Amino acid sequence: MVEAMLQDLFDDVVERNPGEGEFHQAVREVFDSLGPAVRKHPEYAEASIVRRMCEPERQLMFRVPWVDDAGEVRINRGFRVEFNSALGPFKGGLRFHPSVYLGTVKFLGFEQTFKNALTGLPIGGGKGGSDFDPKGCSEGEVMRFCQSFMTELYRHIGEHTDVPAGDTGVGRREIGYLFGQYKRITNRYESGVLTGKGLGWGGSQVRTEATGYGLAFFVQEMLGAAGTSLDGRRVVVSGSGNVSIHTIEKVHQLGGTVVACSDSSGFVVDEQGIDLDLLRQVKEVERGRIADYADRRYGAELGRGGSIWDVACDVALPCATQNELDADAARALVGNGCRFVAEGANMPTTPEAIDVLHDAGVRFGPGKAANAGGVATSALEMQQNASRASWTFEKTEQRLEGIMRDIHTLCLTTADAYDLPGNYADGANIAGFTQVADAMLALGVV
Repeated sequence: MVEAMLQDLFDDVVERNPGEGEFHQAVREVFDSLGPAVRKHPEYAEASIVRRMCEPERQLMFRVPWVDDAGEVRINRGFRVEFNSALGPFKGGLRFHPSVYLGTVKFLGFEQTFKNALTGLPIGGGKGGSDFDPKGCSEGEVMRFCQSFMTELYRHIGEHTDVPAGDTGVGRREIGYLFGQYKRITNRYESGVLTGKGLGWGGSQVRTEATGYGLAFFVQEMLGAAGTSLDGRRVVVSGSGNVSIHTIEKVHQLGGTVVACSDSSGFVVDEQGIDLDLLRQVKEVERGRIADYADRRYGAELGRGGSIWDVACDVALPCATQNELDADAARALVGNGCRFVAEGANMPTTPEAIDVLHDAGVRFGPGKAANAGGVATSALEMQQNASRASWTFEKTEQRLEGIMRDIHTLCLTTADAYDLPGNYADGANIAGFTQVADAMLALGVV
């Protein structure tokens, strides 16, 4: 009966949100885990908690007009989905990319709600962004767009209401322009209204590194629970942006060897281990392609055909984009001996691929748990802003490592409590859901 009820609810979600495939996928993945929780807690069904949790508290879509360097007026769409504030103010990043539409933001906000709950910190879930592409734009164009975007967004956010951060296409530069316009409009230096700020104006140590470092800490715990460690392990990390680079850095510090990484143009295999200084020079300084790394690194080879998931490894960490690891890629990983997969990006593994991994006994760490380090450190930034304090790098990293260890433990203990031993995906979904559901019950029908 519970499964039939969840299927009816899912059908209703699809009908009420047509054309939003990523959102449907995110809801489906959570619903597939919820049967045991709803059977154990019938009050969730009686109070329509599951249905209410699939409906954002507020969905904002607005026009963003701005003037380019040629004097032409451009128009983009801005979005902010304030999904759930049962545990605290809405919290989640802003994504600037041409692919962004309402369905993208809703899927990210839905995932963010459970991810934030797993951190144990008092933050709700939200997400936002625009179909604006900062690539190829001048500094002045990026600034004028951000100022126009914030001129609408400012009325909906606040340190006790909704706290955006960065995401794809929104780095420290964009956060600076957004914060400057917020300060200008409101006449308040409200540091806690945005996270991901520069260190000299309210930012936190480790925030840049947090998602990648947190992923590596989570993987370290996964291997420890299996009676082994990262020491000497071959690791593949997709992508070569901020998350991937800091994942590679921390994996190397923990004793693993990252032998492959990628970008949208292809992948590179480096059996000596990825040279982090060269990768940073190519990707962060020169804004080059992965082929430039291969050209300048002795012994490195550019992938010829296939995908990065064809590279033999013990640990695979998809850190690029959603649905990058499909069923065929999962079968290739299994065939080459991979035993651990953890998500650094949001929903990079398709449902079919997850089934392949589970059937093969591969331990799989879902993104809402494994990549929660970014938002966890954002919440630590909020804590520092509220107390007018500034922590050292060492203290902040120590807090991050402790949070990731606690998330790992929560996933496993929750899975055990529902007779799903070792199932990180179900453990994460149930743990995040029950924390939000219990708070919603306590707050009444609001």
